[in-house]
Amino acid sequence: MSLRHALLGLLADGPASGYDLLGTFRTTLSNVWPATQSQIYTELTKLDAAGLTRVAAEGPRGRKTYEITEPGRTELRHWLLEVDPSGYRRNDILLRVFLLGAVEWDEAREFLHRRTEFARERHTEFESMGKTTDWDDSALSVYGRLTLEWGKRFTQMQAEWSEWAEKEIEAAQAAQAALTEQR
Repeated sequence: MSLRHALLGLLADGPASGYDLLGTFRTTLSNVWPATQSQIYTELTKLDAAGLTRVAAEGPRGRKTYEITEPGRTELRHWLLEVDPSGYRRNDILLRVFLLGAVEWDEAREFLHRRTEFARERHTEFESMGKTTDWDDSALSVYGRLTLEWGKRFTQMQAEWSEWAEKEIEAAQAAQAALTEQR
């Protein structure tokens, strides 16, 4: 996913200033695609220069409200429906798991235990977010709920997998210790 397409998608819902978009990122998208203020404003400038958005209004202190243009809608639609997602080609957690043989058994199990706890905490945060958000029938709410549900299910799976993996390491450690004793 790119910041460019995230901003186009948010502007497809209606005009917004960079400040408004930053607020939306902080309250909704930060869990799946975080962005800083400088990244958002830089990308808005690029979108405007590319003709994918335009300044709809200028307010006090140079505040600009942007709106998506037809070429921007075409670009967003193309990206949404025709460009295949890259998926999870890089996952630093799984890379670390793959390389855990470089540390002691207890350290490997502790790493996975921390992953379990982290996933549980995130799951709790997502559960709370779902209960405290004022959902409606707008597109952002409908698709926001779908995204949040994915986060809840994904963190649940992460916690279950990490617990399982920790037990697998414990079993491998026990098997290796038994083999060492036999020698």
